[in-house]
Amino acid sequence: MSRFAATYRVIFWEEAVHPEGCATPALQIDEDEANGVTILTPALPRGLSPAEEDAALGALLDAQLASLPPVAVRWYYTPMMLPFSAHVAAECTVYDCMDELAAFKNPPAGLLDRERELLAAADVVFTGGSSLYEAKKDRHDNVHAFPSSIDVAHFGAARGAVAEPEDQARIVGPKLGFCGVVDERMDVDLLAALADAHDDWSIVVIGPVVKIDPAALPQRRNLHFLGARDYAELPAYMSGWDVALMPFALNEATRFISPTKTPEYLAAGLPVVSTAIVDVVRHYGALEAVRIAGTAEDFVTACEAAIAGRDDLTWREAADEQLARGSWSSTALSMGALIAVERATRDTVEAIVSPTRWPAAAVRHDVMVVGAGFAGAVMARQLAEAGFKVLVVDRRPHVAGNAYDRRDDAGLLIHQYGPHIFHTNSDDVFGYLSRFTQWRPYEHRVLADVRGQLVPMPINRTTLNMLYDAGLESDDDVEAFLAARAEPVEPIRTSADVVVSRVGRELYETFFRGYTRKQWGLDPSELDKAVTARVPTRTDTDDRYFTDKHQAMPADGYTRMFEAMLDHPSIELLLGVDYSQARDAYPHDHLVFTGPIDEYFGHRFGKLPYRSLQFRHETLEQEWLQPVAVVNYPDEAVPYTRITEYKHLTGDSAPATSLTYEYPSAEGDPYYPIPREENQALFKRYEALAIAERDVTFVGRLATYRYYNMDQVVGQALATARRLIPRLHAEKVEPLVGTAVAAA
Repeated sequence: MSRFAATYRVIFWEEAVHPEGCATPALQIDEDEANGVTILTPALPRGLSPAEEDAALGALLDAQLASLPPVAVRWYYTPMMLPFSAHVAAECTVYDCMDELAAFKNPPAGLLDRERELLAAADVVFTGGSSLYEAKKDRHDNVHAFPSSIDVAHFGAARGAVAEPEDQARIVGPKLGFCGVVDERMDVDLLAALADAHDDWSIVVIGPVVKIDPAALPQRRNLHFLGARDYAELPAYMSGWDVALMPFALNEATRFISPTKTPEYLAAGLPVVSTAIVDVVRHYGALEAVRIAGTAEDFVTACEAAIAGRDDLTWREAADEQLARGSWSSTALSMGALIAVERATRDTVEAIVSPTRWPAAAVRHDVMVVGAGFAGAVMARQLAEAGFKVLVVDRRPHVAGNAYDRRDDAGLLIHQYGPHIFHTNSDDVFGYLSRFTQWRPYEHRVLADVRGQLVPMPINRTTLNMLYDAGLESDDDVEAFLAARAEPVEPIRTSADVVVSRVGRELYETFFRGYTRKQWGLDPSELDKAVTARVPTRTDTDDRYFTDKHQAMPADGYTRMFEAMLDHPSIELLLGVDYSQARDAYPHDHLVFTGPIDEYFGHRFGKLPYRSLQFRHETLEQEWLQPVAVVNYPDEAVPYTRITEYKHLTGDSAPATSLTYEYPSAEGDPYYPIPREENQALFKRYEALAIAERDVTFVGRLATYRYYNMDQVVGQALATARRLIPRLHAEKVEPLVGTAVAAA
């Protein structure tokens, strides 16, 4: 709700309380200024009948809404709120079903009947997990699963230097912890078995005891029930745990749950041991960090393994990648898009969430930009500075596209999608990006591992002297050496032709054939000549990989540069949402598309071939691994193509070092258009469709099916924006006027 409060006025209606001495119904109003949510708690006299309570609640609600603008969204977490609020008109009614409440102990009377009524009234249904989705999907025609979201930064604080709370700090031994409600869903016998199996362990339980008798809880010297704690305190408690527990019973109450604890524990940096809860197994069971146990004995064994491996943190990378896809902001944006679709089809207005201004989904943007990488960010900035209102949409939960960088657990800046080294001869491009970043001077050098010897790449005089002990002393010596090995090919059509005709077959096979086969999944003889033509052969001793006029790295990283570029009052961001969801929900006059052109047209003529990459990030407890940032491995027997050591690129200083291994792949995100004649012919068919799309501009590597360097993409985007802006100014019309909600 705090995310929705950025664009709506949010009123959260709590369950009624019955304080002593309350004679007449009243509302307690709490303005949560930090989150922007108004919390209303009705206070009712004791002794009212259910019908009298509903009448009192309805009167309080109506009185509160009478002074507010019309309601936009009526949002229910429980069907029990329906009787006193069903009459309130709304543009969209949401049933946010987070649990199968009827399966809980002592459910409210009439719950199932009221849920049927709510399902009939709801425009859209959200479920708090996949199992719950499967239980509801046949009961409504618009159901969407939203498994547990996570405030990564909040729980991530447990990984740092946090003071452990005093009541827990006094507890000795390895600590295995649980936080959450202690009710009929917890397997208390399992807790007892765990405590009995290792009296040197301490089991810490944080949370209120509800619907079960506290006296019925197992009593052990090493079992500590500390009671409820504030949400803000949880990371401090977790910081003192060695293992996080999910000791749920397997019963009707847990059949459909999707515990938020799993991602919270992982964000806190903790290994998890869980019973076989379906959604935990489904969503997290493949992670090394999560152990699933079927019996009490297995649970104990899994905890033993987790404690034994507690110093091995290599599992965190895979866990963090999964957590990045489940942020609350991403969830709110996706939900908002679905709500916007429903609101757009309604003429009336309502809800316990009412807007103080148009939400982003209801504002008409001049331009929607698909993609927050170089092409999209540059286009968005140029259009915003030209006076257009721009919405940037990206399916990833972050900006910067493939150039995205982040701090890893060692505190080192790494490139999530492989190394990006900036270089350009264009003063204009370098000057443009300099508006958004300071630079760290850096000249890139690459070595190739040839039978265990590291030699400069591209091939230069030093390379040849190291490999052949050739004694070459001048450019002329190198030219003569290469000419003696060259095998002229006419005409030059393929990548193999380019190299063999220049340096001969031996050097071709040593440096190019194996690397190219791994990188592209094709022999160089099957690839366009442009692939290997990008890599020069030098006659001097210049060992720089690039010779461009400007060579540097963004001083604070690429992500910070992109954030600065997109920091403009006329630019809004919608991250973690596929544009196919957002395109109809967020009205706009023009679309800038930087994604795969064949995807835009629904792969009408078939998929354009791309090569992808898989990455393995690793941190070593040593200062350095290799003498340069990148070492290439051209030998086909080595599965990866290169290792990148980031401290060379970033200037970070630390006793540890972080690396990335790159594994080319046929599956995954599209990285490299495969340069073959038949692929270009297929692209031309899509290009013809693109030309006919008057209200869509295609720009960037994927949209134009070209392998561009970063500076080339920036240059293309700047040139495209210069052509597009005058046209849009000429065509610009006033935004559509909203309905009565806009008056709010």
